[in-house]
Amino acid sequence: MLWYKSWLETRWRFLIGLALLMILACSAVFEYPAVQKLMPLTQTIDTTIDTRSMMGRLIKEGAEVQSTYRGFVWWQWFRQNLTQMWTLFAVLLGSGGLLSQTSGSAALFTLSLPASRNRVVGVRAATGLAELLVLAFVPSLLIPLLSPAIGQSYGIGDTLVHGACLFIAGAVFFSLAFLLSTVFSDVWRPLLIACAVAVVLGFAEQAVRELSPYGIFRVMSGEVYFRSGELPWLGLLASAAVSASLLYVAARNIARQDF
Repeated sequence: MLWYKSWLETRWRFLIGLALLMILACSAVFEYPAVQKLMPLTQTIDTTIDTRSMMGRLIKEGAEVQSTYRGFVWWQWFRQNLTQMWTLFAVLLGSGGLLSQTSGSAALFTLSLPASRNRVVGVRAATGLAELLVLAFVPSLLIPLLSPAIGQSYGIGDTLVHGACLFIAGAVFFSLAFLLSTVFSDVWRPLLIACAVAVVLGFAEQAVRELSPYGIFRVMSGEVYFRSGELPWLGLLASAAVSASLLYVAARNIARQDF
């Protein structure tokens, strides 16, 4: 009953996210031939763009990385489109928990079920994380499946590693939104605060890029793995610890509430 109820509460956010990410994954694959044709123009970057500025460095780095198909997929998909959209849906799935329903009968019905509050919170969190796990892997698996259609190939192993990095590190944003949903009685404040935190962290990582090899978005994109073949264990372990802590505090908040 609890699992089914949690699924009903989140299914449209999940299904919309899955459909959108699958469309974006297909688009990323079929954009590559057009990008290949533009590659000769990148040789003029040093003379037309100030590469000493942050924007100039990003443009130059992007052009260099995308000179190969693997680099293109990582830069356009794992580093940008997937990470950004997945973060948004992580926040959406984490927002709107038990407290946001107290104005109606749904919360009273849930609390009347023969289950502890910890179990209620645990099932809700596990449902959201399971949906995010699907969003992290299923759209990305379309890339190795569709790559032969444009005469390219992409390793399934790379896809699985990047998906794992995205899920483990990105779960922090879900957990933050989930915690905020036990503090505020509406959907919008947890959503907006968690999104604001993500935006600030993203800008901070770009501003101090050289000083943040384990910034959360760099861990989510699997940048260390892409460049060196090694997993960012420190970043993954730290992210998992932060997520677990946030979910624990959320469970304690619900346990203390007087409904």
